[in-house]
Amino acid sequence: MKIAVIGAGAIGSVVAAGLFQSGADVLLVGRADQVDVIKKNGLTIKRPQSIETIHLPVAQRLEQEYDLVIFATKTQDIDQAYFENSGFLEKPLVLTTQNGVQADNILSPHFLPEQVIASIVMFGATYVKPGEIVYNFPGDWIIGKRFVMNDSKVHEIAEILSKSFSVDVTDNILGMKWLKLFVNFNNCLAALLGQPMQQTFADMDFCRLSVLLLKEALPIVQDANIKLVSLPQFPVERVQGLAAMPVEQAAGIMHKTLTGLSKEPLYGSILQSIMRGKTSEIDFINGEVVAVASGMRQDAPLNRKVVRMVHQVEETGKFFTVDEVKREFGLT
Repeated sequence: MKIAVIGAGAIGSVVAAGLFQSGADVLLVGRADQVDVIKKNGLTIKRPQSIETIHLPVAQRLEQEYDLVIFATKTQDIDQAYFENSGFLEKPLVLTTQNGVQADNILSPHFLPEQVIASIVMFGATYVKPGEIVYNFPGDWIIGKRFVMNDSKVHEIAEILSKSFSVDVTDNILGMKWLKLFVNFNNCLAALLGQPMQQTFADMDFCRLSVLLLKEALPIVQDANIKLVSLPQFPVERVQGLAAMPVEQAAGIMHKTLTGLSKEPLYGSILQSIMRGKTSEIDFINGEVVAVASGMRQDAPLNRKVVRMVHQVEETGKFFTVDEVKREFGLT
């Protein structure tokens, strides 16, 4: 199976490197600056216990048809990635990897329903600079079709991916995507401050704020009759339990969990985009809950405020101070 990975950021680079090392016929598609560095120096993946440089095929565009194309850009960049490569995207199966729940909907107008496979990435990686990635921690890769039933091709792809990653196939990928949305819910706070997740959640006030965002959002999703489905290593009861706990108790769990995610600084997907001078996926995470609330003529004021403030950081290039965020949310 010939595989192309579009997006040479954190996740795309880890995926392409893993597939290449397992013997797959794989091409990594990236921006000009990324391609130039990787062609010259290779792709460097830093793990907690090792550093390795992989010399793999890389290009700025697809130049032939592939059997499987993995979209590893951010959600907001999917359309551009599609149109830049559309000349060779008529026949392949496509696999989405993005956070949130909209990636498959964005791609679906361009493909037959049976061509689109959704996935959820539970491993963590950080983009340092072109050609250099930190692989923060391993995790499951869950795949399944959104618009039709899973078939033999899904299991074939799972077998190929499983040579490098821990892969699960699910018949309810959408319910799992909604739960993963809440796993990513805290990325927004590190993005406001411009600092790693570990540093952000060393401050108990930000742990409390993360709990308040969750307590506001979960009832909205439940009112919309959206069913959350447990991930292989992350039961839905974990999120429901945090939302039901007293704020102080839940904040203590947030503190312990989020400060211990990785020994290397972990910036979160939203902040990584901002640090690269790009728009973030905030509208597809916290903003998704705001949109669901609006559709039911409800409001999610805390999450709406977070979305607005992240967009302000994107537009101005200036991060908020810790005190400014605490004042904005009444935490002082």
